[in-house]
Amino acid sequence: MERQLFDADHDAFRESVRAFCEKEIVPHHDGWEEAGIVPRELWTAAGAAGLLGFMMPEQYGGGGARDFRFNTVLIEELTRVRASGVGFTIHTDINSAYLLDYANDEQKARWLPEFCSGETITAIAMTEPGAGSDLQGIQTTARRDGDHYVLNGQKTFISNGILADLVVVVAKTDPDAGAQGISLIVVERGMPGFERGRNLDKIGLKAQDTAELFFDNVRVPVANRLGEEGKGFGYLMEKLPQERLTIAVVAAAACENVLADTLAYVKDRKAFGRPIGSFQNSRFVLAELATETQIARVFVDRCIQELNAGTLTVAEAAMAKWWTTELQQKVVDRCLQLHGGYGFMTEYPIAKAYLDTRIQTIYGGTTEIMKEIVGRTLGV
Repeated sequence: MERQLFDADHDAFRESVRAFCEKEIVPHHDGWEEAGIVPRELWTAAGAAGLLGFMMPEQYGGGGARDFRFNTVLIEELTRVRASGVGFTIHTDINSAYLLDYANDEQKARWLPEFCSGETITAIAMTEPGAGSDLQGIQTTARRDGDHYVLNGQKTFISNGILADLVVVVAKTDPDAGAQGISLIVVERGMPGFERGRNLDKIGLKAQDTAELFFDNVRVPVANRLGEEGKGFGYLMEKLPQERLTIAVVAAAACENVLADTLAYVKDRKAFGRPIGSFQNSRFVLAELATETQIARVFVDRCIQELNAGTLTVAEAAMAKWWTTELQQKVVDRCLQLHGGYGFMTEYPIAKAYLDTRIQTIYGGTTEIMKEIVGRTLGV
């Protein structure tokens, strides 16, 4: 089915992103996976190409186009070239929303120009060793001391954690107030007491730096708090649907890419004197995957429209996140099977897809949590 989501501006942006990916990412990504991190120069190159601040106001060096369809184009093109280690979407899809909606004018003037240029890389720190999907269970605290907060605690599994210059930290400013005691505190590189642990060794997303972060009596100016004190949990609930839709966009694009790669493989690979794709079992598997991938595409595109209109619900985002990521695992697994022994070889893209896909049903809220969210809206 022909997509109706984009217009000429999005198509032009896609050409720009695609050219950037082919020149700046594709020739180098294997090396970045071996190193476990991408160079900062990639970020400044992306900033110069207009890929990082397209949603930010023009007065700060951005493109002034707060339209998630542009985010979608960037996600899809990164997915197309299997750039699983490039952490742009943490920056452009997640942190951009917090900075746009909750930063004050002084903070925007201070942070957004280098956000757009790529000189400042951002991360968000929610997860802790003992608290993942249950954000109310975090133990990191930010105690008010005059014009500063004194931040103590530990975060883990933080994407962009090694490279990040600004980290939006979820912390308890009132440990006795439950969800009403959580605030968002922005920690900057170089603040005394802010330390990074090791770059975590993952089974997939190898070029994506993912780190442990430690805060030992870090004095953070009150001027670095995003929004109002005690409103952080509400802010997270407002922005998590966009994060989950981002993951669903990746999943839908990955399903399409893996399916296309596999179709090309089964048309070329022969067994018993004919292409393996011509056997009935192969055709039935591919027909099933193609149908479900198309269903995913239609639903995700509709969710993008709803997000832009401000009508995407928490439950709809949860539906998109769990269903598309579970589908992604199914598509990758069955396509690997169609590759036979070659699918087990890391030199084949399907093997990399198999490893990179596994995290999709976990981060951003597990499938089980997504189903719980949806189930609550059904009155059961």
